[in-house]
Amino acid sequence: MKENSRDSKSGKKAAAPSDNVLLQTVEQYKREREILLALSSDLTKVRDKNDLILLFKKRIKGLFYISHTIVTLIDYKDATYTPFLLDNDGSPIRSHQRYQEMVHSRFPLNEPFIQSVLHAAAPISFLLEDIMNEPQSPPFLRVNYEKGVKEILMATLMKEEKAMGFLHVYTDKPGGFSTEFRSIINGIIPQISSAVSNIIKNEELLKEEEEKSFLLDFSSEIATVRTKEGLARAVQGALHKLNPSGGFVIRRINEDKKALSPYVHDLSKTHDKKILTALENSVFPINDGIQNRILNSAIPMLFNTEREIQRSPDSAYLQYWKQMGMENFAGIRLRNGETNLGILLLDLDDINVKLLKGICAQVSIAMANIMANEQITKTQEEQSFLLDFSKDITRVRTRLDLQKAIFTVLDKTMHTQLAMIRVIDDDGIHLSSFMYDRSLFPNTKGTFDDMVAIRITVEETYTAQVLASEEGLMFNVEEELKNGNAYATLWKTTGLKNMYALPLRVGDKNIGTIWMLANRLSPLLVKGICAQISIAIANIQANEQLDGYKKKLEVENDYLKEQIKTIYNFSEIIGSGEAMQKVYRLISLVADSNTSVLVTGETGTGKELIARAIHNASPRKEKLMVKVNCAALPASLIESELFGHERGAFTGAVDRRIGKFELANNSTLFLDEIGELPLDAQAKLLRVIQERELERIGGKQTIKLDVRLIAATNRNLEEEIKAGRFRADLYFRLNVFPIHLPPLRQRLEDIEPLTNFFIQKYARSTGRKIRSISPRVMHKLRSYTWPGNVRELEHLVERSILLSEDGKIEDIYIPENAAEDQQNPALLLNRSLDEVERSYIIETLKRCAGKISGAGSAAEVLKIPGNTLHSKMKKLGIYKSDYFS
Repeated sequence: MKENSRDSKSGKKAAAPSDNVLLQTVEQYKREREILLALSSDLTKVRDKNDLILLFKKRIKGLFYISHTIVTLIDYKDATYTPFLLDNDGSPIRSHQRYQEMVHSRFPLNEPFIQSVLHAAAPISFLLEDIMNEPQSPPFLRVNYEKGVKEILMATLMKEEKAMGFLHVYTDKPGGFSTEFRSIINGIIPQISSAVSNIIKNEELLKEEEEKSFLLDFSSEIATVRTKEGLARAVQGALHKLNPSGGFVIRRINEDKKALSPYVHDLSKTHDKKILTALENSVFPINDGIQNRILNSAIPMLFNTEREIQRSPDSAYLQYWKQMGMENFAGIRLRNGETNLGILLLDLDDINVKLLKGICAQVSIAMANIMANEQITKTQEEQSFLLDFSKDITRVRTRLDLQKAIFTVLDKTMHTQLAMIRVIDDDGIHLSSFMYDRSLFPNTKGTFDDMVAIRITVEETYTAQVLASEEGLMFNVEEELKNGNAYATLWKTTGLKNMYALPLRVGDKNIGTIWMLANRLSPLLVKGICAQISIAIANIQANEQLDGYKKKLEVENDYLKEQIKTIYNFSEIIGSGEAMQKVYRLISLVADSNTSVLVTGETGTGKELIARAIHNASPRKEKLMVKVNCAALPASLIESELFGHERGAFTGAVDRRIGKFELANNSTLFLDEIGELPLDAQAKLLRVIQERELERIGGKQTIKLDVRLIAATNRNLEEEIKAGRFRADLYFRLNVFPIHLPPLRQRLEDIEPLTNFFIQKYARSTGRKIRSISPRVMHKLRSYTWPGNVRELEHLVERSILLSEDGKIEDIYIPENAAEDQQNPALLLNRSLDEVERSYIIETLKRCAGKISGAGSAAEVLKIPGNTLHSKMKKLGIYKSDYFS
């Protein structure tokens, strides 16, 4: 019994410590739970930074011993983290000399210290003396250590499973972060993350509301603006709220679209009258490296004055701004719809893009309204004047009437002097004097008359610039004198400052240029007058040229009818063998270009068909391809046929004739049988090809041409050159891109599809129904050498269809005496008899599709027994691989 008592007593003594530990654990858990619940409840009430700072200062500091707490946020754009929430009052480092530096620093994310925090699964602590001297460690560790802080606890703040920042907790006691504290922090980190996220969102909403309120007030104020002075006051009041000590400048784009001038400004930062005068009265080129960048940017831009002085030394206003103390400035374009009105320049160190865009939108509208109001009266007057001028122009019938109307309106109404009107000639290249005021230059008779007599071209420097412009150009007389403009010396004698040059257009077509001297002209008025003058000149020219156009249309109509009768009757090219595939590839390569093409090949191979295929695949396919058969032209008429002639140029030339080259302008000219052209005609043809221009026989006008040449011949032009019958220089001009058409005997695989095509064609035209063609006939077709090529095959098929009686072609007529071999005998001289015989048998077997004996066989073509042919093949070493693949 006693022993059992001792055991029992001993058992109680052993169990007592375990019960105490369990009790303490339960109590600790309950305390932690109560703290977590209380802190979580407090965190749900956090709305701004002050709420969260108070939570750290009063609640957490009241429970645990810590020195201070801060929150930093991650900026992923530049991979840094920066202070967001600071305990300025309770921080022991606030008296440190580097405190302000730490507050405004951006610390890199890629250094080891912060990376270890990011990869930690729970809050992690560090002794400062252990880590502050590590490479790349952030300087705030040493700053805290120097103010007595010993240890730091770091925890990552998460948002949507992505790190958004860090909680920094500091203590001046080593080992000051208990297990309970770490557990508490780990428990409330999600709530702290949510609280920080809510604070950020609330601050953004508050900022947006403030910006909206600001823009609403500014919009209400600027809606009443009607003058530049009112605009200056409204903008000044608004921008001073953003930067009370800053200034601004609004510049407006000038009418010439090349420079900007001051519109309204506030430069109260300086009292230097010299600087103010320079900035108020200067004109600033758009392309100065700053203004053009602002006008091309959809968002505000921030500039550093010193850096821009180095980049754009020609921008004089930068030096003035430097003297005024403007270190940085913002630039925003002012834009109404799609039109740039000018730019706004601000003395600012930071940019709120959304706010500035809102301000500029309102400023742009007000500026556009002011400018529109300024133009309303002037525009109404100009429109009334243009209406009256239009009525006068409608009565113009002659050049004299037009000159009188123009001189009256320019001199009396616009105080402008007409210098010259030039119109574009029929050739589209030269311009001739149409109208000018000789009285403008009374003391320069010889010089002015010489200039008037010159036929300039559309490529002349000043004329080309004017014709290429939309609204015309203005030439300053003094500047042109400095640039060496030969005309400027005449302009200077009038005493007027500017020469205005405008294109005369009807629709989108340039018909000439008008040159007027004045000090200043209204763009709207000048444009309206020029439109009326353009119509009047076009009407006068139309009446003068009507007969010429009518005759040309008659010639083109006759030629079109002729071409319809003689158009090639192939609807498509037949042939898919290797030889024709090479031809197709060459066609595809050259079709899109303007390169001259020389098509060679035996007669009947379809050279014209290839020419039409090139034309139809080219950008010129919408226009008619003009064909000239050089072999069919009499020698006496070749030049007239190709180049045309004027009335009376020679006996029998009773009317003007448009030549084939002129008719093929902007299209393709096909010169068939070019090898038949006489030598004298070749020389003239070469000149036209080289110069790309011609003169009709008996004519003086040079006609520019844009003609794509395709020539064809069945002759060997190189042999013709050696024989002196063809010019080498013309050959090289034509033979830029040669295409050789293989003879039909080299296209055995194409004989069957060609035969079927011709059977369908002529069966349809003759009304016969052809159901089939015998294999014997096809063998005969393949074994024939076809000296007449595709044309000969077509004629033989047509004849066979007419001879067929039962809907089947059983036989076909093959000329008995046709040459069996077209090979050049000179090529056989260096070969033995066995070699010649072997090659001939192989070629015959190929044409007969490998058939040795029987109907349509090689033995039948060679007129020897099949056994004899077998023996010869064995003797000469002819195998199936030599003739059949």
